[in-house]
Amino acid sequence: MKVSGFTFVRNGTTFDYPFIESLQSLLPLCDEVIVAVGKSDDDTLERIQSLHSKKIKILQTTWDESLRKNGAILAQQTNIALQHVTGDWAIYLQADEVFHEKDYSTIRHAMNVYLPQHEVEGMLFRYNHFYGSYQYIGDSRKWYRREIRIIRPNIGIQSWGDAQGFRLNGQKVHVKLIDACVYHYGWVKPPAIQQLKQQYFNKLWHPDDWMKTHIADTMEYDYRNGGKLKIFSDTHPAVMHDRVANQYWKFEYSPAKIQRSLKEQLLNAIEKKTGWRVGEYRNYKMI
Repeated sequence: MKVSGFTFVRNGTTFDYPFIESLQSLLPLCDEVIVAVGKSDDDTLERIQSLHSKKIKILQTTWDESLRKNGAILAQQTNIALQHVTGDWAIYLQADEVFHEKDYSTIRHAMNVYLPQHEVEGMLFRYNHFYGSYQYIGDSRKWYRREIRIIRPNIGIQSWGDAQGFRLNGQKVHVKLIDACVYHYGWVKPPAIQQLKQQYFNKLWHPDDWMKTHIADTMEYDYRNGGKLKIFSDTHPAVMHDRVANQYWKFEYSPAKIQRSLKEQLLNAIEKKTGWRVGEYRNYKMI
């Protein structure tokens, strides 16, 4: 069984993405890792090259800045990398996502078990969404619970929408849920860098008029809008330990200040008791 990894990144240093840690967490699972590196204004390319991994294949790309609707450029860049994979399975991580080494054996086992089962077109992972700090994760319906991060390549599956999920000939992919987790760190940055990221990345979804009325013209991001959070009491992936130890900004969270509607409280209570998220949008079909 050959396993490919694929991802994309641009200006990873500027926007403080843990893209090196993401790659380091992906490499042990893969025989090759395809990275579409967009032309950057920083040292993103050089930092990836400095890993000196024979597994990594870099594709240098130029982003089409005119694609400013629904994050389409992100799916395009994902598909550029996907087109070059040669494995029996393809593992996808975005530049702010990291695997925990404790899940490696589960991931490997699942790929071996489902390889001959061709009705399984992909595999679904649980998510930890960190917010504001490495000590808190999202604990409300605003955070998606699961997403596809392993697909069967060379059957027509493509990145879809804004690159969060995948489609096969326009249809949802048939997947198995596995007991492994993606650690998502995209909402953990110094407030000034988080605001810089919002000011840039929202341009990939919205026109200038929308930006003027929806993105605050401030120097620092306001982290008070994360909704209900909870303390993260487990361990971080080993590759993230330095980042976690070196967090230098303060993040304050007060559960008492979080206002939730009666409907939200009821739906959250149902989910906590039964595991069923009422009305959940599923970007896949579980089998």
